[in-house]
Order: sequence, then structure tokens, then C-alpha cells
Amino acid sequence: MRLRNVRGAREVLAKSAYVIAEPEMHKGNWKKVFENENPIHMEIGMGKGKFLLEQAALHPEINYIGVEMYASVLVRAVQKLEGLPEIPNIRFLNFPAEQLEKFFAPEEVEKIYLNFSDPWPKARHAKRRLTSPVFLKRYEKILKRGGILEFKTDNKPLFEYSLESVKESGWELLAYTFDLHGDKVMSQGNVMTEYEQKFSGQGQAICKLAAVR
Repeated sequence: MRLRNVRGAREVLAKSAYVIAEPEMHKGNWKKVFENENPIHMEIGMGKGKFLLEQAALHPEINYIGVEMYASVLVRAVQKLEGLPEIPNIRFLNFPAEQLEKFFAPEEVEKIYLNFSDPWPKARHAKRRLTSPVFLKRYEKILKRGGILEFKTDNKPLFEYSLESVKESGWELLAYTFDLHGDKVMSQGNVMTEYEQKFSGQGQAICKLAAVR
């Protein structure tokens, strides 16, 4: 589905203190951006920001970075955030995930969230999936040893692909479920995204996995 262009989105992002315009300048020094020594958690493909904003409010002891390549989507998160009381432990990047290695040093990130990523269903597009071996190698370069990857989706074929991709890439699969909201253990502390609310409200099962680098 084609994304609707939001007029003035890039101008809004450029003016926001929450959006980091030149993230390569902070490689290896993100703790200076947040002015503390707290761990960094990242959401890739953060959409309109519901998940990340709630996480940041719930866990002030953690620094959160949201990565979203579409300005017309990210601007919605910025608008939400700027209408709330200050949340100092959150920043946004308006760049594609392929560039992560340019912005973060080895072992600078402790946890990565992938929520309802584009499934790229055609086989020839498999390398574009955010759980493909290509992307898992990118995450390895910025995650700490023992760093965690969490992935949620309503797309069962993508989830099955992701389970195999994680194993084939040498990651340790910690836990997984094909019915997150029916799993008493994995659903503990679950924060829902916009898509998760929509799909679960329609009776669709939500899948989740957790893997360690």
C-alpha cells in the first residue's frame, strides 16, 4: 500500500529536538546524547510510535531509540510525543535500517524490537525482511554480547521464516509463541503496537519470538 505523503513532515522532523539529524556524529557516544549511562533499546520500523512511547514512559531507566525510514510516518510519533509531558529517554532516527552500522558502535545497543515488520512476501525480496540473515548480521554488529532481539507479527509465514532464519544465523532462540495473548508467560508486560491492537481486535493471533545474540 502506498504511503500518503504528509506535507511539511520533513520540516517538522528537522525542528524536533527528539529527532537526531546526523546520527553518525554520535557513533560510540550515544550515552552523551542521553546524558546518562543507561542501556539503549531500539525499535526498528517504529511506525507511529505507540509502542516506543509507552516503553519509554514505563522504563525511565532505559534509553530508547526509534528508527523509521518514512518521514510521513515518523512525524506522527513526533507530534504525539510533543503533545505529552517531556520524555527525556527517547530519540528518533529518520533513516533506513540498512545504515545502522554507520550510526552505532559494536555492542552499543542492548536490545532490538521488531514489531509488525513488512513481510516482503515474494521470495526475491527475502533479503529485505528485517529478520533475514542479512539484517541479523547487521544487528550482531551493534548488539552487546547477550543482547536480545524481540519480534512480533500477525503474519504466520513471516514468523515461520523468521524462526528458521534465527536458527540458521547462529542465534539462540530463547522463546517463541504463535499466540502471544494466550501465552501467560510471554504476554507478561506486553506493550501493544497500533497494528497489534487492530489485528488482535479482529481475532488474529499474534506471534512473538525472543532470541539472543
